[in-house]
Amino acid sequence: MKKCVVLLAVAERLKVMCHKVVEIDLRQIGGSALTDDIDVPKDREIDDGVPVTYVPFRNAILLGFATAWAEVVGAHDVFVGVNAVDYSGYPDCRGEFLSAFEKVMNLGTKCGGFRIAAPLLKMSKKEIVLRAVKEGAPIELTHSCYSPVGGKACGWCDSCQLRLKGFAEAGVSDPVEYCK
Repeated sequence: MKKCVVLLAVAERLKVMCHKVVEIDLRQIGGSALTDDIDVPKDREIDDGVPVTYVPFRNAILLGFATAWAEVVGAHDVFVGVNAVDYSGYPDCRGEFLSAFEKVMNLGTKCGGFRIAAPLLKMSKKEIVLRAVKEGAPIELTHSCYSPVGGKACGWCDSCQLRLKGFAEAGVSDPVEYCK
């Protein structure tokens, strides 16, 4: 399923009143296995180092777009789904980064008064899965894969490994199809 179709399906399921799909092509910058001709690591030991799947300054770029849209529509809360517990070590997924960026949002906008909400920041993947199930999130429409094959999640990349571990620890069956 194409990303845009999935985003629209999720927005419809959650009864989102107003949303935008803005294409941002970070392949023009590169520097990551997700945006360049660099192999995505498979079945590796996830450690504290920043892996080659880190996309340089991605969350700042996305938060910048979200802040601009929030200012236009008069919103002050900007939500982001970053996680600093069970993650691959990305520097822009930490609370310190979000606090600093929130200051940038308020210094660099006409109206100010912005807050970043990161409800998943300190949750384990297990806790995220349990919360998603409790809230009725459309997890069957999502996948976390860095290297999907034919529309299926690979099951070997860091993101798949973390997701599968979270579902296993939560005792919940992952509805996503995997190649593995």
